[in-house]
Amino acid sequence: MFDDPGHTLAELVLTCGLIGLLAAITTPLFLSFYTAVRLRVAADQVAALVNHGRQLGIRENSGVCVHIGSTALQYRLGSSCGGVAWLGPGTDAVGNMSMPKGVTLTTTAHPIFSYLGAAAPAATITVKHSGGDGALKVSVAASGRVSVGP
Repeated sequence: MFDDPGHTLAELVLTCGLIGLLAAITTPLFLSFYTAVRLRVAADQVAALVNHGRQLGIRENSGVCVHIGSTALQYRLGSSCGGVAWLGPGTDAVGNMSMPKGVTLTTTAHPIFSYLGAAAPAATITVKHSGGDGALKVSVAASGRVSVGP
């Protein structure tokens, strides 16, 4: 009824060897892709949080400072970064919004958004991930525009 004699041991060994070779080649590529995607997601999250600070300044009709630490952001109400920390959705008890694990931030300045949405001073936030060697920059223009770039 069945005429298929099956596969020989040599065919099975060759197939397993090819699968192992493909796995050995593609695993490093997948890991570098994965860390690049995690870095991009973290940079997009930082840009969204900075934009939220801008919207908060417009809504409150006063200045809002986006204070950037190495692993967290914080909104401070007022025209300087010495104001009261804003507490709301996504913040802990002291107003910090934590970054994903393994992500660190550095900045050239802490942008203060006016009630019109403009930023003074303009700033560049560098987002790095401990799993890779790349970095992305989140730029805050004096007009208040926030963008993510290399």
